[in-house]
Amino acid sequence: MHPLPSHESLVAELRELRRRGLPGLRHCTTVALCQAAVAAGLCTGPEDEQTGIEELLGAAVRRLAGGRPVRDDDSCDPLARAAAHSFGIFAARRGVPGTDRRKAAAAVYGVTTERFRKSQEHDVVAELAAAVLTVAREASTGERAGRTPEVVHEPATAAPAASPAHAARLAAAPPSRRRPHPGVLPSTAGPVAPAGRITVRVCPIEEVRDVDVLVSSENTYLEMSKTFRPTVSGALRRAAALRDAAGEIVDDVLSRELGVWLRTQGRTGMPVRPGTVVATSSGALAAQGVRRVHHAAIATPVGDGDRYHVSPAVLGEVVRKSFELARHESEFLSLPMSSICFPLLGSGRGGLPVETVARRLLDALREELRRDPSWSVLLVTPEESHARLLTAASSAP
Repeated sequence: MHPLPSHESLVAELRELRRRGLPGLRHCTTVALCQAAVAAGLCTGPEDEQTGIEELLGAAVRRLAGGRPVRDDDSCDPLARAAAHSFGIFAARRGVPGTDRRKAAAAVYGVTTERFRKSQEHDVVAELAAAVLTVAREASTGERAGRTPEVVHEPATAAPAASPAHAARLAAAPPSRRRPHPGVLPSTAGPVAPAGRITVRVCPIEEVRDVDVLVSSENTYLEMSKTFRPTVSGALRRAAALRDAAGEIVDDVLSRELGVWLRTQGRTGMPVRPGTVVATSSGALAAQGVRRVHHAAIATPVGDGDRYHVSPAVLGEVVRKSFELARHESEFLSLPMSSICFPLLGSGRGGLPVETVARRLLDALREELRRDPSWSVLLVTPEESHARLLTAASSAP
């Protein structure tokens, strides 16, 4: 397997290439791009690197489009369209000056050129770099996303309950042996599939049972949503709160523990870096077999705070950091953890298309499971249509 360049080095080279366009490729720094093209088997070295890099970028843009042809219309993923305009991959844009290519890319999002330059363009470049790495890695290792059914879509029907004896054995077993009985699920919101697999389930995240870590989506100020709001953050905050006999909240556990973390870090009232992941206890969710809640800061307030911006690139970072944090907690807090649950991060008020979220999450989750196949992963959504999109994204080339 050929070595792959870093994401950061690819981003730097793509920024330079965006200014010059594909005709200026020979005048750009292309060390990382050439390395990726060699790993993908598209070139052998300096003699054919320009052709290989162009083929690699074309393949990466098609991956952003879900493996379908890249068209300049609303049926195509906006990231793919904007990338094709930005880099001159559309034939009609190949020799167009950088300012005009940027203007066409901005039109995809319906924003001004300056707004695009300061915001969406960063996402386009970062996403294209990630797609380049994915194409190169899959080609060099012989992997294909649809080769084996990594993602299992569970029907939303109840299954028989596990026996008390099996449940007790499961709870007492060490992490490496905590596997559900074949074909037995205590409920539609019960344990995930065996290690190394991703399960898609249609249910609200606050109803998930017997999964060690639930991941919540927060803004960059780590301010949880109000308990009455129909968001992942609000639902988990509500479900984890401790209540008295009358049902009144007496301890807003998750929000309180986040406040302690912010004060300890000297960040009260100040934003954290997008992609930051902070762990709290699970409060009342412990009764459902949940050990920890990971709070992912992904949504940056825009304007007066009534809207949010989510960079697609931050989703992969959140997945990586959440797994790192879970492994750390498992080791140093002596918590026998082996399962983790993600919602469709960033697909709410963040405004990212569900297709984009699905692709980014699945790519990042596969990478983590390749690195450590002892984990089981659950993806949850209350929408059956979104579950089908996740399943479709799992088999996209």
